[in-house]
Amino acid sequence: MSDYQMIEVVVRNIEIITPLVKRFTFARKDNQPLPPFRGGSHIIVQMQNGEQRYSNAYSLMSSPFDTSVYQIAVRLEEDSKGGSRFMHHHVQPGDTLTISAPNNLFAISPQAAKHLLIAGGIGITPFLSYLPELERAQGNWALHYCFHHQENNAFQDELIAGPWRDRINFYVSEQGTRLDLVRLLADVEPGTHIYTCGPAALNDAVKAAAGRMGIADEQLHFEQFAIENKGGAEFTLVLSRSGREFIVPEDKTILQIIENNKAAKVECLCREGVCGTCETTILEGEADHRDQYFSIEEQNSQKSMLICCSRAKSKRLVLDL
Repeated sequence: MSDYQMIEVVVRNIEIITPLVKRFTFARKDNQPLPPFRGGSHIIVQMQNGEQRYSNAYSLMSSPFDTSVYQIAVRLEEDSKGGSRFMHHHVQPGDTLTISAPNNLFAISPQAAKHLLIAGGIGITPFLSYLPELERAQGNWALHYCFHHQENNAFQDELIAGPWRDRINFYVSEQGTRLDLVRLLADVEPGTHIYTCGPAALNDAVKAAAGRMGIADEQLHFEQFAIENKGGAEFTLVLSRSGREFIVPEDKTILQIIENNKAAKVECLCREGVCGTCETTILEGEADHRDQYFSIEEQNSQKSMLICCSRAKSKRLVLDL
């Protein structure tokens, strides 16, 4: 289980990037430097709205070489659980928020000969922290950035104005320009690592195209904070310490069932399979892992699971709770 250092920060600035995207700049309340981080890192932002508490993970998009501030971008989601809506409608410059120290599940691979970056929509944000790092290391890289509408082109102008314009390709669905993943990956050079951040459909399409081209799994890296499908077949949940049993229906998570029944105390910062704080030991049964926190080997070991998002493949699941 992960332990996070939590830090109080002041909201220094809020910028409207598009009608749906705002950029937030944070600085420590004590004006000291923030913890160092590498490209691809994320933080967890905690928000309090009366008795309601939100906790969301966001990619750091500022340069790793400037820790005087952190910057994140928040897209206002239609099906928001409340966090993005709170950030957009309630947070103001000068407000204090609590954030975690950075964690990185999407780091730049040091052994890659070339880096191919594929972004969809707000998935551009982690790559904005990659670029200064790749440039300083004189890395061989290219970025392909897809979005549906011209008004959703968060940070396109900044990317065009940067020194790396000739390494970036843009694709706008409504204008008829689409990224041909099969063609792109067919030309991948040996030793290239592929990094994808965007909606589930984009991640799945990259996985499928890479599979057809025989690209090894260890060359593929994905980030997707919003898990779009947490549903699945119902199963029986058993909490071994209390002996209590529950049916987890297809539209509820294990964590929701435990919290709704006040069956056990479980900490969970992100609720999206990112932070690892709700890691729970599996005593019996097989988990259907849907997190981004564990490696493939850790998932296959079936020793523990993140109960905020993962489900059961077996009809019965016994947890050490």
